[in-house]
Amino acid sequence: MIRQKIQITSEKLADSIIEGIKDKKGLEIAQLGFKKIKNAICDSFIICHGNSSTHVEAIADGLVEYVRTKHGVKPWRSEGYQNAEWILIDYVDVVVHVFQQQTRNYYRLEDFWSDAEFKQFEVAD
Repeated sequence: MIRQKIQITSEKLADSIIEGIKDKKGLEIAQLGFKKIKNAICDSFIICHGNSSTHVEAIADGLVEYVRTKHGVKPWRSEGYQNAEWILIDYVDVVVHVFQQQTRNYYRLEDFWSDAEFKQFEVAD
């Protein structure tokens, strides 16, 4: 069996991740864009939160499944499922952070990169 390398831009990947988060009713979805920042570790962070550990896991699992189904892309690495306070899903060019609200408020990742391009996304009820 020959494996084909799947090509997808980081912008399309980020858009699909955001759609996957919206499908699971992720809250306060934000994207920090790092493309214009020299030596940035990735192109963007996508950050959201859920109401409980069950909700956080559902968001994380849902976005991974959405991206895999739509583009055939799997994360390079993920961690944080043990307690589901903060699940990190690494797609190399795009890194996703799914928090519980109190953990997100404590770490405030959005405040670390004031020079990043910031976008906020609304979730339809």
